[in-house]
Amino acid sequence: MVIAVWAGVCLAGCSCWPTAHPSGKPNIILVLADDLGYGDLGCYGQRRIQTPNLDRMAAEGIRFTQQYAGATVCAPSRCALMTGKHTGHCSIRGNVRALMKPGETTLATVLKQAGYSTACIGKWGIGHPPSLQEPHLHGFDYFFGYLSMWHAHNSYPDFLFRNGQQVPLQNVVTHPATHYEQDQAKLIGLATQKVEYSNDLFTQDALALLARKNEPFFLFLCYTVPHANNEAPELGGPGMEVPDLGIYADKDWPGPEKAKAAMITRLDRDLGVLLARLKELGIDDNTLVIFTSDNGPHKEGGTDPAFFDSNGPLRGIKRDHYEGGIRTPCLARWPGHVPAGGVSDQVWAFWDYLPTFAQLAGEPAPQDIDGISLVPTLLGRGRQKQHEYLYWELHEGGSTQAVRLGRWKAVRLAPGKPLELYDLAADLGEQHNLAADHPDVIARIEKILRQARTDEATWPLQTVAPTIPF
Repeated sequence: MVIAVWAGVCLAGCSCWPTAHPSGKPNIILVLADDLGYGDLGCYGQRRIQTPNLDRMAAEGIRFTQQYAGATVCAPSRCALMTGKHTGHCSIRGNVRALMKPGETTLATVLKQAGYSTACIGKWGIGHPPSLQEPHLHGFDYFFGYLSMWHAHNSYPDFLFRNGQQVPLQNVVTHPATHYEQDQAKLIGLATQKVEYSNDLFTQDALALLARKNEPFFLFLCYTVPHANNEAPELGGPGMEVPDLGIYADKDWPGPEKAKAAMITRLDRDLGVLLARLKELGIDDNTLVIFTSDNGPHKEGGTDPAFFDSNGPLRGIKRDHYEGGIRTPCLARWPGHVPAGGVSDQVWAFWDYLPTFAQLAGEPAPQDIDGISLVPTLLGRGRQKQHEYLYWELHEGGSTQAVRLGRWKAVRLAPGKPLELYDLAADLGEQHNLAADHPDVIARIEKILRQARTDEATWPLQTVAPTIPF
């Protein structure tokens, strides 16, 4: 039975959030931005886009300088986060036709086993084509937002989904024929009447759920900003959709850049409201809040990441395996538990979230994952286990791979091509390929590349695009 829920109140007369609160288990809120670059926040060196609330969050918690996304595009990145497996093992390794496996253990199912209420609000986008029950099949009690990553391009849709049912919105949307297959055409496009901004609705829904205060809970809050509406320019509309330009309206900047800045500052505003609500509800000191982004900055919707130096000192953007495509901002705040004002250079990645949250919840993590718990680093006590290496692969227009091994970073742009090798300790911008100078390191990384992945029929290493690209 599908139960309709509005603002956390079950219309069927029951509670979708258990009322029991096992002591010692923190509430967990994981906030995910979409295509936000390493250099897009003030606390990471951004000078023109204002992010005072996120900068304050950094001052009140830990700012991580070497956290990596699960992948350099959204679907595999989110899959790695959910499953605790890197893209050599997880079930989605590109933005192509594939879904997580039925019954696959996820971060949400582990927390449910530990007695948590689980909610996902915003962009699901883990695979294609998602069923109406996809979040519920993978451990979430409640879902509100976009199921399809393509639907999420439009920030003014004419409907969203709540627990498997369409929720009509007041926006009027054109449905153009596009280069995507016809069943997706109805989910994308440009609103001709823009009334309800989806990201505002996500914030409202999250605040309503928090007001119920049934603990412990896990909230996965997935905004779609600053992702572009990729189809909008084809229809004569703006590629960066935001209700207003705010404090950037009078800037002498290109229109798309003003809109991008406004999107990020609006996101910052909403994070400030969220943190303030935790204090009002008296649950601030029992709630871990982590903010991050699913991959590096895009060059879409008329924007150029160089305008705001969105990747900071890093080379590369979204879809690159260079640092700018996969190293993302990450802030963690938990008053009285996470030391304030910390800056951590711990090397870790999205597949570490599952074991980290499992340990905080007192639940054993699955054995067949690639992640390690970051609890010692978060709490500033205990010995932190380290990764031997980090591994990525992506299947879009061919297969690319990358490995982080200590100070070394290797990138392979296509199967059979020679590895590029960079010393991140001396060359953070990956400007000097040292492969010819360090054959011993190359040999170690070649061995990792052979051992780190599971070769499945859906994900062969190939030099051409998949049969059905998206």
